[in-house]
Amino acid sequence: MTITPATTAPADPDGPGTLREGDSGPGVTELRERLLRIPDVFRDGSPSGGYDAVLAEAVARFQVWYGVSGDERGVYGDDTRRALESRT
Repeated sequence: MTITPATTAPADPDGPGTLREGDSGPGVTELRERLLRIPDVFRDGSPSGGYDAVLAEAVARFQVWYGVSGDERGVYGDDTRRALESRT
């Protein structure tokens, strides 16, 4: 009899819920909607679409304008999420 170990999905190196360019889904839609509520952060954005270069730029802009550190530039991680949710 051969026993095959169970496989698990690789852990998200940035932590659960982290969003970055190339991602899609309801979390990305929520991020887009929140950024649209902050004047001038997501200038060319729309509420629909994936995590593209325009959204990454808006996340980076938000991080700089609001002094968010701890997440990679343009990546929506825990620190950026807390800062954005506290303002929207």
